[in-house]
Amino acid sequence: MDLNQPYFDHQLLLISAGRASSRNARHECEVGASRVAGRIGCMQRALGAGAAPSWEALATTAAPSLAAPLRHQQGYAW
Repeated sequence: MDLNQPYFDHQLLLISAGRASSRNARHECEVGASRVAGRIGCMQRALGAGAAPSWEALATTAAPSLAAPLRHQQGYAW
């Protein structure tokens, strides 16, 4: 499973958030980055990577309301 694309997508969203011209645009980029971070965490957990909790924490920090549904979609009960 290739993680390069999600890492790239996450970085682009963070850059876009930093360059956003409005609060709403920045928020949308941050929410997108949070979703990608959650996916990265789930993918890493499936691979047994030790960094998975760090990526999952990024998802819960940036958009707590998105973290639980994302984990549920990936098969995690917590």
